[in-house]
Amino acid sequence: MLVIGEKVKKSMNKLIQYSEEPLGEPQVIADFLPSPNKLALKEENVKITIALSKESVSYFKGEAQKNHTQYQKMIRNLLDSYVTHQKSLTITCTGQGKLG
Repeated sequence: MLVIGEKVKKSMNKLIQYSEEPLGEPQVIADFLPSPNKLALKEENVKITIALSKESVSYFKGEAQKNHTQYQKMIRNLLDSYVTHQKSLTITCTGQGKLG
């Protein structure tokens, strides 16, 4: 009869062999992960109906499949990037309106 945890205990009995080799100089890696509060926030989306060309949809579907994501998300990210860029142009234009 097996005792609870016996199987795990047996697999953990294998000793780890450590070497005395030098590890080298430690390197500081920049923090590239978003903060937890940014991970928790979900952007508010608005559902719309839009007619796109077959060529555009086909392209995004193919790229989405290659990148294991949704094509709608790729289109949304593209539009968000465009809006962010256009807003930055408006801000740097010092009161002369949008560049075009």
